[in-house]
Formats: sequence, C-alpha cells, structure tokens
Amino acid sequence: MKKFLGVLGSIVISAAATTVALADYPERPIKMIVAYSAGGGTDIAARTLAPFIEKYLGGTIVVENKAGAGGEIGFSELAKARADGYTIGFINSPNVLTIPIERSTSYSLADLSPIANVIYDPGAFSVRADSDIETLDDLIAFAKKNPGAVTYGTTGIGSDDHLAALAFQRQAGIEMTHIPFKGNVDVRAAVLGGHIMLASMNVSQTIADHREGSMRLFGQMSNQRWDGASEIPTFKEQGYDIIMGSDRGMSAPAGIDPAILSKLSEAVAKAVADPKFLEKAGQQNLPITYMTAADFTSHLTKLNDNYADLWKEAPWSDSK
Repeated sequence: MKKFLGVLGSIVISAAATTVALADYPERPIKMIVAYSAGGGTDIAARTLAPFIEKYLGGTIVVENKAGAGGEIGFSELAKARADGYTIGFINSPNVLTIPIERSTSYSLADLSPIANVIYDPGAFSVRADSDIETLDDLIAFAKKNPGAVTYGTTGIGSDDHLAALAFQRQAGIEMTHIPFKGNVDVRAAVLGGHIMLASMNVSQTIADHREGSMRLFGQMSNQRWDGASEIPTFKEQGYDIIMGSDRGMSAPAGIDPAILSKLSEAVAKAVADPKFLEKAGQQNLPITYMTAADFTSHLTKLNDNYADLWKEAPWSDSK
C-alpha cells in the first residue's frame, strides 16, 4: 500500500510540475526558423503572422532566416533543435518531403511535429513584362523551336516550382533549362534582371509584379482561381492539367511535450482567425489555408507517400 501511495504521489507531483511548466511557457523568446531568403513568400508569411501568435501565446517570437539547399539547411536545423517549444519553424511542401527522398539528409518527416498549416499557394509561370512571350502557347512554340533555350528559375531541385515545370514540359513536349536559386526573391531578381527567361514560383509571389506591370503572369496551377488573383486563369482553363503548389505550415521538432504543442497549435489557430491578421494577409497576398496539427500531419504523410512513389517512377534530380 505504501509503495502504491508512493507511486501515486510521484504521478501527482509530475502532473503538477507539467501544469506549472505549461502555465509558465513561454518564459523566454521563441526562435522561428524560415528556410528561405528574407523578403520571400515564406518570410513575409512568418513575419506577418508572428506578432499575432505572440498575442495569443504570450512572449516573443524572433524570426531567423536559414536559407540554402532548397530549404534543407533550415529544415535540418529545426529538426535537430531541442524539442522544448523554444524553436519552431515554417516547413514548406513539397521541399520538406522531397529533399529526404532525393538524397541523404540529417532529417526526415519523422523528426518533425507539425503545429498547423497556414497557407496553400498555387504555382505559376511568369516572365518579364517586355518579353515577346505573352501566353503559355507562345512559350511552347518558342521552346519547340529552341530546345533548352528557355531558362527557368525555381527555389530548388524537388521544389513545387521544379516539379511543376517538369510536369509542364512532359505535357507540352518541350525542353527547358532549370536554374535553381535559394529563394523566390532571387528568382524574381533574375527574371527582372534579364538573367533567366521564366520564373516558376507561386502565384502570391508574382501577382503584385503582374499588376504593377513589371512581370507577365501566365496562369495559376490550381483547380480553381484563387480569390486573391481571380483575373488569372488556371492552367487547366488553358488546356494544361497542372495542379501544383506549396503548403507553408509550422512545425516543432519531434518529441515536443504534447501540452506545449497543443498550446502552440491553439495560438496559431487564433492568430490565423484574427480579423487584423486576415486584413494584413490580404494586403500581403497570402492565400490562407488553415489545417490543424492532426490534419496537417495526415496531409504531409499522404504527400510523402505520393512523392516517394513519383520518385521511383521518374527521379526529378535527373531532370532539367
């Protein structure tokens, strides 16, 4: 009986300690890792959302950019961080999934504990506004006459941008030349500077340039038009069945205390629903698509299986 009471006492003390720790969390600033360049779509989303998470979570969030290797540098740092709730980060599909499929890495999906998804951003193609290429059909006609002459930029091998371009090449029967960059800011600069012909990047990242007249946006790779770019037709409307985009969600390292993970998830849910955040998100052209931790985890698991199957059929690292 004494042994039982001792065990029971230990359980009660442990539970009480956990409750106190949760009540105190966060006690110091939380680092939010962004695996892409400052000023890019994910960075803008992180810096727009962070103050609202702070509002509902309490404490301070510091955004840190860890760009490179298609996102691998930032994803690896997030996965290897202490699972104490003081390091979180944005994870982008498909990159966070495709990188460990295509090469040996220091992390995998199992090393991450998804918090919530925030954004789904359809893919898109765009060129500089003064380009002679005005439509997808013009692009195909030029590429067929000049195999490999169309240079296109993406955020890396195995990114949604890259996979989208490969799918388009297969459907259109053309050959283009892939130029990977660290982030979409670099892709945009390369197109505007005349260093590459075509940007394959998400629609939210190019719609402002399209409306301002510096770039020409050909279409969005979604089943239906995003409300934030309703004047832009889908690829399907133009005869090309290309559905591709990027989830931008948040994660902690695997092994985080479920109570802390739940507290983070609840704070993100409240932040995403905040009218002032939604107003700012609209101003920043952020296509909000919220998913709970459970739904986001299930979504990523299914995507991971699909990309693993695709890799077996057609390894994208061998493609231009």
